[in-house]
Order: sequence, then structure tokens, then C-alpha cells
Amino acid sequence: MVRPALLSLLAVLAALATGCGGTRHAVAPERAHHPRPHAKQKQKPAGPFAHPLGRSHLVPGSDPSVLPGDVLIADRSNDRLLVVDPHGRTVWRFPQPGRASLPLPDDAFFSPDGRRIVVTEEDVDVVTVIDVASRRIVWRYGAVGAPGSGANRLAHPDDAMLLPDGSIVAADIVNCRLVLLHPPSHRSVGTSGSPANGCVHAPPRAWGSPNGAFPLTGGGTLVTEINGDWVDELSASGRLVWSTHPPGVSYPSDSNEVRRGLFVTVGWQSPGILETFDRHGRLRWRYHPRPGSPQLDHPSLALPLPNGDFLLNDDFNDRVIVVDPRTNRVVWQYGHTGVAGRAPGYLSRPDGVDLVPPAALLTRIHARIRLPG
Repeated sequence: MVRPALLSLLAVLAALATGCGGTRHAVAPERAHHPRPHAKQKQKPAGPFAHPLGRSHLVPGSDPSVLPGDVLIADRSNDRLLVVDPHGRTVWRFPQPGRASLPLPDDAFFSPDGRRIVVTEEDVDVVTVIDVASRRIVWRYGAVGAPGSGANRLAHPDDAMLLPDGSIVAADIVNCRLVLLHPPSHRSVGTSGSPANGCVHAPPRAWGSPNGAFPLTGGGTLVTEINGDWVDELSASGRLVWSTHPPGVSYPSDSNEVRRGLFVTVGWQSPGILETFDRHGRLRWRYHPRPGSPQLDHPSLALPLPNGDFLLNDDFNDRVIVVDPRTNRVVWQYGHTGVAGRAPGYLSRPDGVDLVPPAALLTRIHARIRLPG
């Protein structure tokens, strides 16, 4: 049974947004709603970070103009967060030398106001909130390396989102539930699913190991389940609207919305998959690397950009890239393919990305919808 507090969780997600398998065949990608920037367009600094002069650390051939602003990267195996500008220069990092550690950051997203970053450290079972200006940890839920399902315990949390009212929604994978947290409390204020209900596909009563819960622009939530390879839409009231299987994906990860009726997911597998699909599980577009280009290797998150491209972390290839679906080309890349490192221009198993506000995921959703009331 879904607890009343969980309906509040879904209502909070909806407040951000309010104002079964089909034929599998390749089709041409759809045109974006926004014109593509000219390659020689001058890049204007965006966001709150200082932009130092210096040489680019991008892979040669990258086009900085495809990005609307700076990029937040959860550089997992380097135990750090980076913000890099479109030219690949580091403009912010966490932690600083001698400060609190950040073991294995998995995903990281900005709060809508850009003042805080919420990080899921999946493999050590905690969710952490960082103040951007002071570069300090201001709240943490869970105990590092101590999984559980009771008060102040999580088990492999994923994709925490810091909502406008200060609450946090996260997928708690091993506990087979969605949780709503509210700092500074260290008790969850809402759950959907539980280990007692089993890790099976029966939303919203039970979930097959959910690994993402993303708000939708029209209200409601998009949930991805690993166990059974499901993607589900819940209405603002918590009712199941539809469920489908992304076509050809054996491990869907962090599915989210491109626009109403069109969704993007990645396959955490090798070779990896980046594709868009509709609510019936019909393939709308899939990335096919051009001859001579590397295949994706366990990508875990892709976000749509305003110009129609996709920003994604290609985890096992140690890179963050932008893919143009019209040409099937990588048009921007930070990190050297298959070469892990810590020096400028290098990453080690990056596992999460977001854009700096005002282009960040939650800011974009909040900005283009009408709130209730």
C-alpha cells in the first residue's frame, strides 16, 4: 500500500511540473524545436562561476557552442565533483584539499536556485548536500558504508533530486522503494514500495529495483526499474499512467523526458545504448557511432539539450560527451576515451552530469511550466 506521505512526494514532483512494446525499427531522428547554434558563435559565460583564461582541455574537434552553459560532472572514481565550462576549463571543484571527503559520487544535480548540489553516493549508501559557495557538506542522509532500510539508512540510493521546497526525492535501489527526505531531518517523510513488498514490477505498490525518479513537465514522475527493464509514468496523484520497455535495452538507466510524449534512456551495457522512445516502447531514434568512432561503454545518464543534442556520461570510456542525433557524431568531449586520469582534461568513470542553472535539469523544468494555484 502506498503511504499517504508518498502521495505528497508525487505531489511535490508534480508541483515542479504542473502550470507494451511496439515494433522495433530504426527511424530518422526528429528535429529539435530550437535552431542549432552556428559553430563559430561566440560562447558567452553562463552561471555563477568565474571563467579563467587558459587553454581548452577538450578533445580536439569539440564545439563549445553546443552547450548552453557550464557542466557539472560527478567524477566517480576520482571521488570529486567538477564544473567545467564549455571550453573544458575547470571553474569549480569539490572537495578542496583537506576538506571532507566525497567517496564515489554517483549522480549530482543542482537545486533549482543553483545554491546547492545533491549527490548520491550509491556504493556507500548515502545522499549528501553540498553548499556551492562555501564548498561544505551541509547535510548527509545515511551512514557511509552501512546500508539499511530504517531511519537514516539507505541501500544504494540513486538520482536524488533537491526540489524547490527543500525536500529530496531519491530512488533507493536495493530497498526497492522511492523515498522522500526533508533536511535537516534524518527520517524519511514518505516512501513508495518497500523490501517487504518485494522487488517486483507492481507500481506504485512495489518497484523492481528503481534507479531513477525524474519529474515530468506535465505533472507526475518518470520512474526507471532495473528489475524487468521497465519505465513507468505516474500521474500527479500517484496513479500509474503507463509502463513500457525501452526497445532493445537490457539495463535502462535514468530515463527522463525530452518533451511531452518523447523520452530518452541509456543502456548501462557494452556496447552501450542511447535512444529515444515513446510511451508505447516504440523506438524513435538510436545513436549509431560513425565508422571509426568508439561504441558507448556503460553510459548511465543522458540529458536533452535545448538545441536537440544529448549530454551524457559514458562511464567506462572515462568521458562526458555531447551527441548530435542528426549526424550521429560526438560534437563535444571532455575526458580521453578509455584513459582514466585526474589531470585537467581527464576523468575516471564519470557517473553523473547536470548543467549549471539556468540550464540545469530542475531549473529548466520549473522555468517552462506553470505552477498550480
